[in-house]
Amino acid sequence: MTAPSPLSLLIELAHKETDDAAAQLGLALRAGDEAAQKLDLLLQYRDDYAARCQNSLSEGISTTHLHNFQVFMQKLDQAIAGQQRVVSDARLRIAQARSVWQACEQKKMSFVTLAQRADKEQSRRELLRDQKQNDEHAARRALHKLSSS
Repeated sequence: MTAPSPLSLLIELAHKETDDAAAQLGLALRAGDEAAQKLDLLLQYRDDYAARCQNSLSEGISTTHLHNFQVFMQKLDQAIAGQQRVVSDARLRIAQARSVWQACEQKKMSFVTLAQRADKEQSRRELLRDQKQNDEHAARRALHKLSSS
């Protein structure tokens, strides 16, 4: 059994590196989705809470309840702003992970292309060698026929 060529080892390593980068991209995408879902939930909760408070205002509420509403809305707005930063950071990590994966994929494909070229060149050399051997064999046979006659 022949030892693997250095190029095939590079391809194997690049393939593993690409797989690892793809896994990291997958994790980043899932984290981004979760962050966006949490933001959507916060926004929906804020809208629902504001609607309930609006109904309460139309029915008349105490100043204490109004103050509590305003404080809670501020806290919700802060939570929303914080979650928007989390979503923004997640998008940045997704872009970075995608860039790393693309670079790994490109490197792997470069090695594959080099291996294909090397295989093609090896096949061409083998074909030329076989052709040369056939030509030499035919020449010896023709020379042998001439000598025998």
